[in-house]
Amino acid sequence: MSLLLQLKNNLSPFTSERSHKLKTWDPSDDCCAWMGVTCDNKEHVTGLDLSGESISGGFDHSSSLFNLQHLMNLNLAYNDFNSTIPSGFNKLKNLTYLNVSNAGFSGQVPTDISQLTRLVALDLSPGYFFNLTIQSLQKLVQNLTSIRQLYLDGMQIRDDQGQEWCNALLPLRDLQELSMAYCNLRGPLDDSLTRFENLSVIILDGNNFSSPVPETFANFKNLTTLSLRDCNLNGRFPPKIFHIATLTYIDISNNDNLHGFFPDFPLGGSLHTIRVYDTNFSGTLPHSIGNLRHLSELNLRGCQFNGTLPKSLSNLTELIYLDLSPNNFTGPLPSFGMTEKLTYLDLYLSHNSISGNIPSSLFRLPLLEEIDLHDNQFSQLDEFTNGSVSVLSSLDLSNNDLSGPFPEFIFHLGALSYLSLSSNKFHGPLQLNRLLSLINLYDLDISYNNWSDNVDINFESFPRLFYLYMASCNLKAFPSFLRNQSTLFSLDLSKNQIHGVVPNWLWELNLYYLNISSNLLTDLEGPIQKLNNVSSLNYLDLHNNQLQGPIPIFPVNVAYVDYSRNRFSSVIPQDIGDYMSSAIFLTLSDNKFHGNIPDSLCNATCLQLLDLSTNNFTGTIPSCLMTMAKPGNLKVLNLRDNNLKGTIPDMFPASCFLSTLNLRGNQLHGPIPKSLAQCSTLEVLDLGKNHITGGFPCFLKNISTLRVLILRNNRFQGSLGCGQANDEPWKILQIMDIAFDNFSGTLKGKYFKNWETMMHDEEDQYVSNFIHTEFTRGSVYYQDSVTVINKGLQMELVKILNIFTSIDFSSNHFEGPIPEELMDFKALHVLNLSNNALSGEIPSSIGNLKQLESLDISQNSLHGEIPGQLASLTFLSYLNLSFNHLVGKIPTSTQLQSFEASSFEGNDGLHGPPLDVKPDGKKQELLTQPACKRLACTVDWNFLSAELGFSCGIGIVIFPLLFWKQWRIWYWKLLDQILCWIFP
Repeated sequence: MSLLLQLKNNLSPFTSERSHKLKTWDPSDDCCAWMGVTCDNKEHVTGLDLSGESISGGFDHSSSLFNLQHLMNLNLAYNDFNSTIPSGFNKLKNLTYLNVSNAGFSGQVPTDISQLTRLVALDLSPGYFFNLTIQSLQKLVQNLTSIRQLYLDGMQIRDDQGQEWCNALLPLRDLQELSMAYCNLRGPLDDSLTRFENLSVIILDGNNFSSPVPETFANFKNLTTLSLRDCNLNGRFPPKIFHIATLTYIDISNNDNLHGFFPDFPLGGSLHTIRVYDTNFSGTLPHSIGNLRHLSELNLRGCQFNGTLPKSLSNLTELIYLDLSPNNFTGPLPSFGMTEKLTYLDLYLSHNSISGNIPSSLFRLPLLEEIDLHDNQFSQLDEFTNGSVSVLSSLDLSNNDLSGPFPEFIFHLGALSYLSLSSNKFHGPLQLNRLLSLINLYDLDISYNNWSDNVDINFESFPRLFYLYMASCNLKAFPSFLRNQSTLFSLDLSKNQIHGVVPNWLWELNLYYLNISSNLLTDLEGPIQKLNNVSSLNYLDLHNNQLQGPIPIFPVNVAYVDYSRNRFSSVIPQDIGDYMSSAIFLTLSDNKFHGNIPDSLCNATCLQLLDLSTNNFTGTIPSCLMTMAKPGNLKVLNLRDNNLKGTIPDMFPASCFLSTLNLRGNQLHGPIPKSLAQCSTLEVLDLGKNHITGGFPCFLKNISTLRVLILRNNRFQGSLGCGQANDEPWKILQIMDIAFDNFSGTLKGKYFKNWETMMHDEEDQYVSNFIHTEFTRGSVYYQDSVTVINKGLQMELVKILNIFTSIDFSSNHFEGPIPEELMDFKALHVLNLSNNALSGEIPSSIGNLKQLESLDISQNSLHGEIPGQLASLTFLSYLNLSFNHLVGKIPTSTQLQSFEASSFEGNDGLHGPPLDVKPDGKKQELLTQPACKRLACTVDWNFLSAELGFSCGIGIVIFPLLFWKQWRIWYWKLLDQILCWIFP
């Protein structure tokens, strides 16, 4: 007893409020009766369990613990010793069970633990917040030959031992349970592990094996648990492993490169958990899945399964967790009529192509709490009547093809707290009176349906709504019942037909998220200073309305503000940035704001996106905006289509973090600032339609992330040559537009040899600039937009920017041949080299441009014939070869003959359709082509003889009428008789 009391004192302080064992140790009682203490028949302490006692004080080698010589079982797990593991455990010679997992130990494992030769079970797992290291796994276990259970999860095995771990464990012949998750082990996963014939538990999650699973793993006769989650496995998973008779738990999830399929499962299989989510498993779900009568969890999320769901799923009466999303399942949904213990269907049938009816039997399952079937193709929702007994709390049927009136049975789901019916085809009255009578409902999304305008309800008792989403619900006015929703946290009324004034009471709801964009709103009620007092509002979206007048004052803690596409027409207050300390996203684009851009915007130090485009701002660009482009700050700056003057400030910081800079359509002059080259993450640069001067910006070629470069309509000059600077430039460049400048010289092939994105015809994975900030549901992101000339028309690119590729060098002074290297751009959509001085022939390799949609090489000095390979470009929908010196017959194909004759005009030797087709569709007479290729030596004798013949015929008729009187009298009498006969 004295040793135990001494130990208790040494382990102080411990939190008595959380202690269940130590605080009950009373010296007046028999110590063998104390909680956590076990004695043998001679009253020797043989077992000590101090787990979960919140012990925060450490102990050392002198602790009385090591004097308990008869101790066999020691459990110190789940404490907070916050020290190294003390030496002295080798004194406990009789120890067979040692558990110090999650006890707050860190540092190196003492070698004296390897002297506990009687150990049968050892658990040294440090937990998430502590780091324990094993210098040598082999030295630790070489004497522990009696070990049957070895748990080392989270231990850091030295790198030089990482690939030898299997061999280090070979002395442990009796090993039955092995858990070494997240131990920095490396591959390959060796089949030598099968030498441990008695293994029943294998847990090796979170190691980097980079190998297949050996076929020999199917030979484990006693295996009950196999967990290889997140191990970078590849190859084909051995299907025979699923047939191990004793196997109850298998988890091979989070292995993206692991392929496999489900075999037929035998009747009476023992599996109760199958997790293969986020792998490349594919094929159908076999009907024999119904043979696994003990299955409680089936998780196939994010795989490639297809086919219909087997009806035998209804045989899984023990099922409590089912995740089949997203996959490629089709066909109807099984009834699940027998799965009485099913509790989760949650997010786990979504994102498939399941169709048909949603069976009413699904809602009769007595323990079912959550259903999520969103993003499928369901067309009908079966009704049922006894929903009042349901415990269903969450129902998501959004993004389907469901139609009809509001489902009546939902009004009987008394436990419902979350409901989403958005993006379906429901119609008719919404019956909010009945819907809001569900007293547990706090999250409601009924957006994007065809509800009739019947939501202005009035009754005293309301549920405590926290989230309400009614976008695109045909609303004509703000629902008045919102006035009493004091708990409302998030409100979306966007894309309705609400007109008139934004009421003042809306700002008194203490909202965090408010979206009333895309309506017909014209004014804000009351003084605009009202907004400044709304301290709770974090997200405010008013875009795409008809709001007018001065700019509304921003809420004091707002992070997201979108006032774009309205009619605001004021000067921005000079102190605007002083009360935007929390702002991350600010767009005022497409309004009528004027005046200077305030310098105080630079005081909004959290700002990551600033869009002031398409207004009437004047003055110069504040130089401090450029200095904001540092890590964690400004990523997107869009000032396009204003009246800004001056130069671009040369103030970009050394660690510039800017990804988009759009200054198009202003009156900026001077050169591109050299400090812009420090923006190493720049993706979009649009400086078009300004007065910028200088040579080609070779200093930007070190920006490897650049995807869009637009310099058109400026005053650049000189060649594109950059010397040695063009060795590795712009591998992911998608759009290059330098049209309407004064560039000159030849287009050399080396300029284009590294533009790899344009060379690969698979779809590029370009992603818009994300502003990683959570606003209730999902992240806010910004889609870059650029203006390009495509098929002769100006086009604004937003959503298709991720796959669009274009080169526009038109209206410059380039000369020489078209580079052969351009013909390697298999992913190119638009090529415009028109209005230059290019010469030579059109390369025959132009047939490589399989994705080309628009080709304009007009107004150059190209000669020779049109290559026949041009006819193979099946996506080509715009072609202009006019005003060159091309000769020969236009190649015959459905593609080329579909273009207008103007696409080929102005060439001195071209012939063939469509040049020789009249407007009525009839062929003109083919003309003999001259041998000479120069226009000056071409004489068309057929045309000349027709003119002479016509002149002679006119002379035979006219001359007698002029000089022979009798002929003239006879002619007019004859003409008079003919007229009287026609018009009596």
